[in-house]
Amino acid sequence: MADPNRRIVYSTDPELEAPETRPGSPARSLSPRQQQVRVGLERKGRGGKSVSLITGVTAAPAELEKLCKLLKNRLGAGGAVKGQAIEIQGDQRDKIVAILLELGYQAKKAGG
Repeated sequence: MADPNRRIVYSTDPELEAPETRPGSPARSLSPRQQQVRVGLERKGRGGKSVSLITGVTAAPAELEKLCKLLKNRLGAGGAVKGQAIEIQGDQRDKIVAILLELGYQAKKAGG
């Protein structure tokens, strides 16, 4: 049996488990009630167009895409996931906060 304090760099042993998480990705998704979500407005670098920016959602990329799709469908607007933030076209902050509260997130409007 191998020493538990040793770090294995490479092994051909099929019984050995690989680490489940990759660096840079969240270890596990938190429940919506445990997340402090902020919904802000951003205009800079977008040719004068405004974008509602949702930050603070701790989830796997697939779950972020799923939440983005739900918001886009409910709001009838375009949007995308950029990194760990969701961007929705237009100033939709009030509607987004209402939808996120309905889903169980702790959401607040950020900024003015």
